[in-house]
Amino acid sequence: MAGAITTHLSSEASKRPKHITEPALVRIVLITIALIFLALVVLLPLVSVFVEAFKKGFDVYRAAITDPDALSALRLTLLVAVIAVPLNTLFGISAAWAISKFRFRGKQFLITLIDLPFAVSPVISGLIYILMFGAQGFFGPWLDSHGIQLVFALPGIVLATVFVTVPFIARELIPLMQAQGVAEEEAAASLGAKGWQIFWRVTYPNIKWGLLYGIILCNARAMGEFGAVSVVSGHIRGQTNTLPLHIEILYNEYQFSASFAVASLLVMLAFVTLIVKSLMEWQMNKRASAQIV
Repeated sequence: MAGAITTHLSSEASKRPKHITEPALVRIVLITIALIFLALVVLLPLVSVFVEAFKKGFDVYRAAITDPDALSALRLTLLVAVIAVPLNTLFGISAAWAISKFRFRGKQFLITLIDLPFAVSPVISGLIYILMFGAQGFFGPWLDSHGIQLVFALPGIVLATVFVTVPFIARELIPLMQAQGVAEEEAAASLGAKGWQIFWRVTYPNIKWGLLYGIILCNARAMGEFGAVSVVSGHIRGQTNTLPLHIEILYNEYQFSASFAVASLLVMLAFVTLIVKSLMEWQMNKRASAQIV
């Protein structure tokens, strides 16, 4: 096995310029360190989740994941992702288009606002919505008088999730669209194409893989968000608990097997996301190789 690895590394090294090649031993050591680190920090904890989930047998595991509160949390998690991801997709495309294709004052300020959720703690973002839309918030009395409930309900959870996932799609598209420039769009416009025609026939084919990649990242974060959702949800079992919140409640109640069983659902959703991501990357690389040939 080690001989095969060394042969492969030597083959790869022969294709690179001599001034950036490293000794085979150095590359093997670096790869080994990376694999050991990932095994200890990523793989081992994930395996332990499933070990703990099945520790008391499959019947206990099945009872935990089919519990009405767990199913409600799963449905709410998927529903929030289904709402938040399309909203962020529309915003991400619009923002990336405006930033990369037009010149206007405040462009850098807009980019800073897009990056803001990366810098602000999710808990703080949840508190912001409580301050704005809570019973004692700025708009709370008006909302209450009109029978509208945002916090401790689905709308508040969606708003908090949208806030923390805003940058993912936009930040994936902005550098891609900036690198492509505006020459192709201008050529299409000179030939009489309209706005939507330019987007669907010229811009979209060039950004579709980046867009799908951003959507996958946004979806993964939306399903796993805890801090902001924890603040605005109210932790109402069977109503406003997403999977991460339900896991926390079970763990705090010392229902360890049940908490790990529900956590395994979240891990499996993450695996599905990673599989889709890997398939996309494989397809993208395959098409790139075909174009080169």
